[in-house]
Amino acid sequence: MDDSPAGLLPDARLVQAALDGDKDAFAALVTRHWPTAVALAARVLGTADLAADAAQEAAVAALVGLDRLRAPGRFGAWFCGITLNVARGWMRQLRAERPAAALDQAPDPASAEPGPDERAELADLAAAVRAAVAQLANGQRDAVLLFYLQGLTHREVAAELGISVGAVKARLHQARAALTPALAPLIAGAAQPPTRTKEPVMTTATRPAWAEVSVTDIRCSEDSDPLSRKHVIVLDERDGPRRLPIWIGPAEATVLALSLQAVETPRPLTYQLAAGLLGACDSRISEVRITRLTGVVFYAVVVVDGPAGQREVDARPSDAVNLALVTGAPILADSALLDDPRASNRDEWRDYPSRTAALAAEAQQRMQQLQAPDAPHAGPAGKGTSTA
Repeated sequence: MDDSPAGLLPDARLVQAALDGDKDAFAALVTRHWPTAVALAARVLGTADLAADAAQEAAVAALVGLDRLRAPGRFGAWFCGITLNVARGWMRQLRAERPAAALDQAPDPASAEPGPDERAELADLAAAVRAAVAQLANGQRDAVLLFYLQGLTHREVAAELGISVGAVKARLHQARAALTPALAPLIAGAAQPPTRTKEPVMTTATRPAWAEVSVTDIRCSEDSDPLSRKHVIVLDERDGPRRLPIWIGPAEATVLALSLQAVETPRPLTYQLAAGLLGACDSRISEVRITRLTGVVFYAVVVVDGPAGQREVDARPSDAVNLALVTGAPILADSALLDDPRASNRDEWRDYPSRTAALAAEAQQRMQQLQAPDAPHAGPAGKGTSTA
């Protein structure tokens, strides 16, 4: 029980004081609700140490987004909600990283509150996170603040921003890719409190077989005949220097560009429809994997969690990556592929100009033309197919 003057004030007063720059007020808020947040996270993660770390990450998120808290008197519920979101995200990662038996251990007694050293680390880390988030593009920054810091769901963020759920997930995917280089050194240096150690859970270093990648660019050759142009998606290792170029079709490249640029479409595209159908069946895509290279052909699987358990569905990498961008699922590549000379030695794509923005703009222009009152009925390629 905190009997200090700050500890006796109601949450709403402490929130206002924290917004006015009172660091002790925010520390009192976190201390007051820390045991509840840790207990809730422990139910998800199964261990008190991980639960405390999840609550610590949630405290950073709460500090950064405190000015967006709509009901200051409900700080406790808001903070606990953020903690649960962090814990659930970690649990999804843990299922891929650790044996199932390790997840069934009973939780240890939770620590009561963060110490002074942890609070100092929290303040420094929060300032760095705030600066990194501030550098994001406007749409990405708004999505991050609402989803990660306010604890809203994808649908709630979509309603708040007036965009689709798919666009929200695309913006969050882009934001994660943009934030990773800026925050990776901070996470490596500050993720562990000085008084205890833990197994890292939010990095790909603990997974020897898989490396997390993100789509950073779409390149296209400059052939005069559009039908002869070659399209390449560039996958960059999230926590390393390696790259994996994959040649894909023009239609798939265009849809990827629309997702990367967060372009709204008048009707759901095929991948949005597929994601919606999965949701209607109470299923979700947990991750996609680029699994192997045979000859010049890449193979992938889409990992689906549903009522019958987890299933792996064979897919083309272009389809798998498109689904990942629509749903916000992580993209993993067999680490050996990133070092495979058959993939890395094909350097001609480096001379192709970047076409992400151009492909999205061209597709958006075609959609606008098709929506014009006097536009002919034409399919995506504009060649006489019905759009009904």
